[in-house]
This record gives sequence, structure tokens and C-alpha cells, in this order.
Amino acid sequence: MTEATTTATDATPAYRSARDSLLALRDDYDAAVRDFRFPDVGDRFNWAIDWFDSFARGNDKPGLVIVEQDESVGQWTFDELARRSDQVAAWLAGRGIGRGDSVIVMLGNQVELWETMLGVMKLGAVIMPTTTAAGPGDLVDRMERGAARAVVTNPGETYKFDDIEGDYLRIAVDRGVEVPEGWEAYSAAYKTEAKPAEHPGTAPNDRLLLYFTSGTTSRPKLVEHTQVSYPVGHMSTMYWLGLKPGDVHLNISSPGWAKHAWSCFFAPWIAEATVFMYNYARFEPEALLRVLRTHDVTSLCAPPTVWRMLINADLSGGPGRLREVIAAGEPLNPEVITQVSKAWGLTIRDGYGQTETTAQAGNTPGQPVKPGSMGRPLPGVPVVLVDALTGERAVAGEDGVTEGEICLDLAAHPLPLMTGYQGDEKRNADAMAGGFYHTGDVATMDAQGYITYVGRTDDVFKASDYKISPFEVESILIEHVAVAEAAVVPTPDPVRLAVPKAYIALAPGFEPGADVARSILAHAREKLQPWQRVRRIEFFELPKTISGKIRRVELRGREVELDAAGDERPELEWRDDQFPDLKG
Repeated sequence: MTEATTTATDATPAYRSARDSLLALRDDYDAAVRDFRFPDVGDRFNWAIDWFDSFARGNDKPGLVIVEQDESVGQWTFDELARRSDQVAAWLAGRGIGRGDSVIVMLGNQVELWETMLGVMKLGAVIMPTTTAAGPGDLVDRMERGAARAVVTNPGETYKFDDIEGDYLRIAVDRGVEVPEGWEAYSAAYKTEAKPAEHPGTAPNDRLLLYFTSGTTSRPKLVEHTQVSYPVGHMSTMYWLGLKPGDVHLNISSPGWAKHAWSCFFAPWIAEATVFMYNYARFEPEALLRVLRTHDVTSLCAPPTVWRMLINADLSGGPGRLREVIAAGEPLNPEVITQVSKAWGLTIRDGYGQTETTAQAGNTPGQPVKPGSMGRPLPGVPVVLVDALTGERAVAGEDGVTEGEICLDLAAHPLPLMTGYQGDEKRNADAMAGGFYHTGDVATMDAQGYITYVGRTDDVFKASDYKISPFEVESILIEHVAVAEAAVVPTPDPVRLAVPKAYIALAPGFEPGADVARSILAHAREKLQPWQRVRRIEFFELPKTISGKIRRVELRGREVELDAAGDERPELEWRDDQFPDLKG
């Protein structure tokens, strides 16, 4: 182990130089892709000390702002966050937590979350972000596979650990209330005398983060990231978001998932921007719009679900000081981009990435946005499309369009990529097969490099021998005023083998019924090619993972079960053959 020191390493100027080069090339995508290289941080690196503390100490600008449901405000400067995380690090060290130890951090959007992540990092320990939605069974799995040495959570979540035995430190954020027996009060950290944290001597390839993916079809995968893969790699995310020093960035995301670390921790603080959070018990578009305008938020990143709800709200009050509007989590339908552009004169910029990586592709500031496209490969990220049949790079057709699985070229040593799936050799081998990291997502790429999502490899299906992209059909469906969200899956058909069926979540003000069903089916008939035509729709509450992604696999399974059950159709399902003018 490298001897500790109280100062940052030579990595700091290299990191700043690389970051500054991206800021300078913010509106010049071609130059950024051509010239940018991730920095060489040398033999040891610790982002919390080498980067965050380097600009945070003595910095009285707001580093974190949290607005609660009642719109009360908590604010902490960069300097306060540096000092408070020093206290947390020292206090944890006094309880035996050190380099390499895993710590479950299961907190909401509260200042202790950011302090703890920084503090754990300063020790050279390993952060295991965990959603508060995780149940006791989930936590047993995480504790075991992640070899957790400590847990930091709120008193209301401690019961989930009652039956989890083992020698691990239990810490509850007390905030003036008593903690349960066997748990230590987090507030004791604030009484700790702490000097600036010493560098723990972590090497670039040392473990830093352990993420459990949301797992739509099987138990969660355990994703390992290093001291550089996220902390350095998220320069690509900063570039896509278009963040600059002094920005106020709001990302709507739940703690415990990778996107929260992307856009509520690493990317804004790489840019020296303020992390802005809005805590709400129930999402209300009007309240979000008021908070954005009141607090001069300059950058908003939200999942498509939120954007779809916002376009059904009153946007006439304008965007306030918003300069950047971004979507992430799932592909964004073109209709949403159009509506926001009409109302605000701002273009939502879509992007793409995974828990396993930082942002891989995106529509970047100052560049043309092609409707439906997730943008182009980001600087430093070697994105390629791979032919599923040959396992080689896909070749463009006569029209200049390439189709294949989105992959990263391992020969280019992609810095933002995970080390692998821990404890799962088969999954890891499959993911890294043939010299590529395989995302499992299929897309097309045009001659200008713009990538358009087609679907998950297991979501794309055939109907009447034509390949159907659920996303493409769903994008047409949500253009209908009654449709808030849609999920398209195959349903068995005796003639065509399968036909597209749409599960529909209705927009506010609409009720399920034959008239609405006919209107949606007629809209699909008019806008889609004959082979894409939606033949059945059902009004249904869409099943989602706890990270908010639609579980199409569950809907596909439901269709198989309904077919096996015979002719009886669900009460809220309508088919095109029920409407004489839509048959054929």
C-alpha cells in the first residue's frame, strides 16, 4: 500500500486539464471526439481527495441544494461538504472501516447521502449504493455477495436488517430521534475532530463501487466499478449533459441506482456545478415547474416518464433559467421533444448508457438533434455496432445505415467500462465475447453517426415475417392525446404467428372505453406501416422495475398465458376486428 499523504497527488492537474479541454470543446463535437483523451492519473487516484477536495476546500459556493416537499430549502457549500465528509471518514475509520471494506449506503435524497459517499471514498472503502425500496430478501443477497462490512440507513429502514446476521457495523441517521438498539447514531460523526482526510493510496484499478442492477428477468447482476471507471469516465456524462462551472443541475432520479451517481454526484461535481434536488412524495408537474423557476435551475435531466407528464401540464410559464433539458433512462419519443420545443424553445437532448458504463452516446450541446435518435458516440467512448450473426462489426447498407447490437470495442480499452459482473463467470464471458462489451441493445446508425434505438435484443419480435421495434411503434402511439405511456409486445396470432399488442396507460382526463380504444387504433392505422399495425390494445397499469423501467418481459409472458387460456379476452382489451372500419 502506498504511504498516505495529506495532499492530492499529481493526478489533480492532469484531471483538471482533461476536464477543461472538454469544457472548451463543449459546442464542437467533432473536435472533442478527435482530440479528447481521458487523463492518465498515474499510479494512485482518489476522486474525493484528488478532485473534489481540490476545488471544494475554502469554496463557499453551494455544492448541494435540497428542496423538500413543502419547498423548504437546505443548502451546503462545497467547503462544508468537504469538511463534513472528513468527519464521516474519520468516524468510520474509528469503527474499523478501512480501505477495501464495502459499505451499503441506503439513504434518500438527504445530505448524509453525499457526505457518506465522499467519506467512504476518502477511506479507500467501497460504496454499495442501495435503493430504499429494497426489501429484506434483496438485502440478504447484497450483504452476502457484496461482503458488506457496514450499513448506513434511516431508522425507518433498520427493521429490514433484523434477520440479517453477521459482524457488520449498523449506522442509522438519527436527526434528533433515538436509533434502534444495536445501531449507532450517525450524528456522532459531527462531533468528531477531523483534519483533512489523508490520501488512502488507492490505485486506479482498485474497487470503488458495487452496483446491483434492477434485474428485469433474473436476480440482479453485481457490477464492479473502479476508482477511475466512474470518477474519470463520467467526464463523458458531463459533456453530454452540457454542464459548466456554476450551473445548477437537477436530475430526477432515485438514490441507489447508477443514474443518481451519474447525474447527482459525479458529472455535476466534475463540472463544479451545484447539485440540486427536489424531494417530493408524489410527482406533481406544476410543483416541479414552480421549483425550477424559483431556484434558477439551469439544467434538468429527467426520465421520459416525467417528460411525458410535463407535456400534459401547463408549460406556458416558460422554462425559467433552464438552458439544458435532457432525457435519460429509456429512449425518448420524438413527440415529447416536439411539444417541449414548441412550448419553451428548448430541445430535449436524449442520451444512452448503462449501469455498466458511463454515458456512451448522446445528443450533445450545439449539435443538430435528429428526432428519435439518442445521438452519437461520446468523446472517449468507443461505441460500435456488431452484427449478431457474424459477431463482427456491422456493415452499412446501400443507404448508409448500419444495424446491430450497441457494443464497446474492448481493443480500445474503454475506460468507463465496469471490470465485469462479479461472481458470474458465464454472464461476464457472454458480455465480453468476441472482443466487444455487449449492451444487449439493438440500434441503427446512419452515415453521420447518429444512433437510433430499436429495442432490447429480446424485445424485438417478428409479425407476418417483418421485424417490429416496440420503441418505434410506441413512439407513434404516444402522439395520441389519450396515451401517456405505451408498451408494445407480441401476442400470438393463428395467421400471422404474432401481432403487435399495445398496453396503454391513459393520460389524465381519459377513461378506458370503446371510443378511446377505437381512436387509438385508428391513429396507429394511419401512422404506421401495415406490418407494424397495432391489432390489439389493453388499458393496463404498466409493470415496472423499482428503477422505473417497463417490464415488457412480464407483459410478453402475460400474452402467452392469455393465449393458453383460450378465447376469453381481458375486460379492458379491444381488437381492431371489433371495429368494422379498422379491419384488414
